[in-house]
Amino acid sequence: MNTSLSSRLAGYETWEGHDPFEDHAGPFFFRKNADGTVTCAFEATPVHCNGGGFLHGGLLMTFADFSLFAFGRDILQGPSVTVSFTAEFTAAAGAGDFIEARGEVVRNTGSMVFLRGQVFTGKGEEERILLNYSGIVKRVKKRPLEK
Repeated sequence: MNTSLSSRLAGYETWEGHDPFEDHAGPFFFRKNADGTVTCAFEATPVHCNGGGFLHGGLLMTFADFSLFAFGRDILQGPSVTVSFTAEFTAAAGAGDFIEARGEVVRNTGSMVFLRGQVFTGKGEEERILLNYSGIVKRVKKRPLEK
């Protein structure tokens, strides 16, 4: 793990170098909790914001998509792609906020995994849900490198 990360990301890891787009949009992080659940997180900065100063909706959806794979990591065990994704925005956040995601596997059919989650900021009574989402992830064969 990168040692220059803030204390808010202590205990988190990332897949840096695994997905160039997510590396560029994030960085995003995940950790497996003692109860077996997974929490994803990132620290919002000005580059994550839209022209109005709020976190860009596309960024929140990219983070949510990242989290689907973190939540399903133990089941997926290999190359997979998102085949369906739905989301509803419920609140806004901005630079300086610590953004997290929690979620779960709803169903595993063998070739497809159905998941859902929430992106949020704040703790306890201060928590604000920013995005509700669900997705379907399909296992695929790894694409050969182009020559």
